[in-house]
Amino acid sequence: MFAVTVIFEVKPGAMGQFLPRMRQQAADSLAREPGCTQFDVWTDPARPNDVFLYELYTGAAAFDTHLASDHFKSFAADVEAIVADKTLLTYAKQEA
Repeated sequence: MFAVTVIFEVKPGAMGQFLPRMRQQAADSLAREPGCTQFDVWTDPARPNDVFLYELYTGAAAFDTHLASDHFKSFAADVEAIVADKTLLTYAKQEA
């Protein structure tokens, strides 16, 4: 398994535009990518401009497929102007 976490810092006043598009991206990823097994979108009222993503893929190659997908490229273009910052981290599961 391959885990991805992303924190988006959305520009003030743009969360109403960002969240519906983010939820659509999560649904598209789960529906169109067999290698995407989980895609959660989280918010916290204490940090009103942040959106946290937790994604699971069958492996690093599945995540590469995600990044190359048309729906991801469309999402990235749609939100580019309203994202102030983005932090992405990846983790490979270590077997016991």
